[in-house]
Amino acid sequence: MPWSPTRKPGSSGAPRSTEPGRPTVGQALDLATARLRATGVPEPRADAAVLLAWVLGVPRARLAVLRDDPLPPEIQARFGAAVARREAREPAAYITGEREFFSLPFYVDRRVLIPRPETECLVEAVLQRLQGGPPAVGSPGPTGEAAGGGWLVDAGTGSGAVAVTLASRLPWLRVLAVDLSAGALAVARRNVERHGVGGRVRLVQADALEAVGAPADGEPSVTAVVSNPPYVARAEWAGLPPEVRDHEPRLALDGGGDGLVVVRRVAAGAARVLPPGGWLALEVGAGQAPAVADILREGGFGKVEVLPDLAGIPRVVVARRSGPA
Repeated sequence: MPWSPTRKPGSSGAPRSTEPGRPTVGQALDLATARLRATGVPEPRADAAVLLAWVLGVPRARLAVLRDDPLPPEIQARFGAAVARREAREPAAYITGEREFFSLPFYVDRRVLIPRPETECLVEAVLQRLQGGPPAVGSPGPTGEAAGGGWLVDAGTGSGAVAVTLASRLPWLRVLAVDLSAGALAVARRNVERHGVGGRVRLVQADALEAVGAPADGEPSVTAVVSNPPYVARAEWAGLPPEVRDHEPRLALDGGGDGLVVVRRVAAGAARVLPPGGWLALEVGAGQAPAVADILREGGFGKVEVLPDLAGIPRVVVARRSGPA
């Protein structure tokens, strides 16, 4: 049950006296911010606020209203434990068990990558290309049955954030959400159920696009393939932030020697299952876009576009299967 302040609506905003050792909400936030800053946490104030709002059971915006209220002892203890975990560089999203993505809340834990703003750019690129609606009704789906709309494959679905968001925004779309990790699929299932898209999102344990059959009799089985694959090169591993290196799943990060091992598998699989005119959208690491664009062109894709993320870094590579749509 969320904590509620003792101050009644309409009462004075003046600080109340507190017992020794019982900081106010504002004092607790300041102290936690100082602790996190001292241990090198990149955004200490924001993370302290996220954790404090979580233990209080209130929105972050509510902290300003509650700043002069004393923390109950049990809340103070829970907040201290949460801050200690963040001091050890455990990501705040794993502590709270939730992360917002595309304005939707998603369950997360150490079995999945934490959804990031860069990946929202990947989703936006797909939405812009599929917003015109589905292909011809009745085309066979990935397992052969007739579909009422197009199919999209999310290769390496993780938490399911991409699959769920696309299914939520495109009501005609069916999604095959694939991941090699059974643990990741368990998290994705929770998110699929949470957002009510279970009727259009199918979860499959497989590697890349191995579970997707080739089109039958020239009919398209897949409208688009989207993937945020592992793309960290082995030489870059030691230099990753501790939040990533020591806490997030290596299976979802390690892209092999040059970082592009899984990218090549996804590109080859997409070339196999996509009909001419089908879309492939990939998130890539900083500096990888030119090499990925070359891989796609060599693999039978045309109209290759490279799109920046919010920081201006080339982050998303979008291509269309060559041939008449």
